[in-house]
Amino acid sequence: DQRSTAEAVARRAGVDTVLAEVLPEAKAAAVRDLRRAGRRVVMVGDGLNDAPALAQADVGIAMGSGADVAMEAADVTLMRSDLRGVLAALELSRRTIRVVKENLVWAFGYNLLLIPVAAGALYPVAGVLLSPVLAGAAMAFSSVSVVTNSLRLKRWRPSDGD
Repeated sequence: DQRSTAEAVARRAGVDTVLAEVLPEAKAAAVRDLRRAGRRVVMVGDGLNDAPALAQADVGIAMGSGADVAMEAADVTLMRSDLRGVLAALELSRRTIRVVKENLVWAFGYNLLLIPVAAGALYPVAGVLLSPVLAGAAMAFSSVSVVTNSLRLKRWRPSDGD
């Protein structure tokens, strides 16, 4: 939290505004003010003095080498004290949300299409009935496609970020 260190890290990370050498209450107030202004706030910290601000942020990220109270107050704890881990965590969370949305589309698509067919909606029009075996196979395929789509996250690796 020394001003010179904070400014050097901010410069390297591309951050314009630096708040350094302030009490924990001032950090929490700054986070609160940003949120009231409609901003989404990610707070990264590692010490006892960061815990109130970590708890106030939309997403609190604690460094694993920091104080236990910071890790308890945070939503995410990074195992290493490397700021590139923050970027990796944000990238992974975005990819995860994208996969969840894709899975919802798959699941709703199958259900929207096949439940009426399984219920006999096509029988009066086309004389088509879906056998219970095919309906069960379609539901299994729906589950397999969702799981397979989710497993793509296992191949994810953080970008270099430099």
